[in-house]
This record gives sequence, structure tokens and C-alpha cells, in this order.
Amino acid sequence: MDAVPDPAVAPAPEPADEVLMQAWIGGDVLAFEQLYARHRAPLYRFLLRHTRDVPLAEEIFQDTWQRVIGARGGWAPEAAFSAWLFRIAHNRLGDHWRALKHRPAAPGDADLRAARIPDPTTPERELSEFEQRRRLQRAIEDLPDEQRETVLLRLEQELSLEEIGHVTGVGRETVKSRLRYAMDKLRARLNE
Repeated sequence: MDAVPDPAVAPAPEPADEVLMQAWIGGDVLAFEQLYARHRAPLYRFLLRHTRDVPLAEEIFQDTWQRVIGARGGWAPEAAFSAWLFRIAHNRLGDHWRALKHRPAAPGDADLRAARIPDPTTPERELSEFEQRRRLQRAIEDLPDEQRETVLLRLEQELSLEEIGHVTGVGRETVKSRLRYAMDKLRARLNE
């Protein structure tokens, strides 16, 4: 006779990243697959927002995961896995920009790409929302590098101030300051 699942029993919660990381260090390949599945999309979005170049974002994405695999033995549970992962990506981006000595401009067809995004609302509302998103995107792009990165890590990746500090290599108060100045600049720019 098959056991009938008890509806009162909730499914087991997903294991924390740190538990998965410890299991992976111990040889559990499935634990790595869970970590990868959980963090691949946020990491890719982060890299794409910084590079604005799909092939480059993909290259740094792959390199970041290769570095995670290579450095797993040195991981220490003091920092959240996501903070450690984004720190590796941050460092890899820094290496890339130092090698190029510049940040690339937005793609020439950025407005055309954004305009092709389908929206089921009315054309007027679509235009208004697009203009608001584009203004915010431009305002974020115009922030100094450190402030832009802090805003993206906070708003898109939902990292805590401590985790952002770990990723960027600065203290919590510096993160707070960067975030405050960035938000002030964004408010001023959007209220123009």
C-alpha cells in the first residue's frame, strides 16, 4: 500500500546556500547544481547590466563560475555565498575594465531594443512607462561607478549592506553613504 502524503506537512524548505556550499565542498555535485540554478539568472543580469554587451557578459559569467569552482576549497562560511559569488564577479569586471581602460558606451540601438519590448497596455501608457524606465536607466547609468554598482546590488540583487560591502570590499558605512548619495542623485534627476 502506498503512503499518502499528509497535506498538513509542508515540504522541506530549500537548503541554504551555505549548506549547499558545504555539501559541494564535500563532493556533492547536486549541491553545486542547486547553487548554480539559484544564482545563474541574478548573476547574469548583474553582469549584463554592467557590460551592456551579451557576449562579454556571457564570457565573464562563465569565467566567474569557473573561478567559483576553482576557489571552492577556499570559501569560508563567514560571508553569504551570494556575496562571495558577486565579489568574484565584481573582481572579474574590474580586471576587464582595467585591461580596457574604459567603460563601453550603451549600444547604439539601445532605444530600439527597449522600444521592441512588448507590453499589453495601451500605447500611451506603454510610452509613458517606457519613458520612465528609460529615464531611470539613464539616471542609473550616469551615476559614478561605485554608486551605480551599489544601487544595482541593492535593488536588483537585494543584497544587504553588509553583503554589498563584502562584494565591493568597503565597509558598511561606505556602502550606506554610496547608496544615500546615489538615491539623492536619482531623485534629483528624475524630478527634473
